[in-house]
Amino acid sequence: MKRAKAIVSILFLLVLGGFLFVWLQNEWAFREELANRPAPSGLHPIVAEKSEQLIQQAESIGIEILITDGFRSAEEQNNLHNQGRSVPGNVVTYARGGESYHNYGLAIDFALRLENGDVVWDIQRDDNGNGERDWYEVAAIGKELGFAWGGDWQRFKDYPHLEMTFGLSIEELQQGYRPEDVLE
Repeated sequence: MKRAKAIVSILFLLVLGGFLFVWLQNEWAFREELANRPAPSGLHPIVAEKSEQLIQQAESIGIEILITDGFRSAEEQNNLHNQGRSVPGNVVTYARGGESYHNYGLAIDFALRLENGDVVWDIQRDDNGNGERDWYEVAAIGKELGFAWGGDWQRFKDYPHLEMTFGLSIEELQQGYRPEDVLE
């Protein structure tokens, strides 16, 4: 009786070990595939589409905006990060290359465009004259379209910034995960 229980236990452990071995092989292969994926080189198609909708919907309420930034390479991100630190200018970001949703094509920045063509980052303006700040109206449209707004952040307010994370963290993006993995 003891011997039969021991044999059943050993068989169970062998089968479990086999499943574990196959699972680990698949997991390692998946992680290797992720690590070898090329980095994005432009805006994600959904982000690009929603950006165009943002421009159109803002225009429909009398606010003209300009997308001032979208996809950024790691090098461009590092150059921005150096601003106000090792090169002259104001600090504009705390994210280094690979640490921003811009680096994965999942973020945009916007500004207001005036009738004369000038571009401003004045969050107090109400050029459409409806008693609401234009910047906040654009941010509200962005949020309706599925963007998260940097003006809602607690630690660092980034008013021009809109992003779609698709539920992915920066760490997951750095590991090679992409929104398509989440959408499938």
